[in-house]
Amino acid sequence: MTADRPADRDPGEMGRLPSTGRLLGRGLVAACPACGARRQFRYFVKMNERCHRCGLLFERIEGHWIGAIGLNTIVSFGVLVLSMSISFVVTFPDFPVVPLMIGHAALAVVVPVLFFPVSRTLWTAIDIAMRPLEPHEVDWSVVLR
Repeated sequence: MTADRPADRDPGEMGRLPSTGRLLGRGLVAACPACGARRQFRYFVKMNERCHRCGLLFERIEGHWIGAIGLNTIVSFGVLVLSMSISFVVTFPDFPVVPLMIGHAALAVVVPVLFFPVSRTLWTAIDIAMRPLEPHEVDWSVVLR
């Protein structure tokens, strides 16, 4: 039996893992998905290696952050497409080309930067939902509070 199968976990821990909704909610507010601790970033784009409260290693496997980059790209393009669609519908038939270009170029730069911290914690939450935490990954006394 491999270590990532539910049968290898302490049955008491299995029933008390954070729900998927709770994991995603914590990820959306840039908190640790496992315990909900805030302040996971030393600077706006410099994330701690581990959660200061439960000890979760955020980069669980090599290449972990590729998912966060993909998530950030999808959200950024989605916001840009939505903004462009609304702009074109509202200004039809006389499109103010230069203001629209400047506004959307600014949006294309600002959204990925602002969403960066959230994309990292949200991707870690998605990863935990897909590959649940192992007993050795966190301090369970903190997570199970």
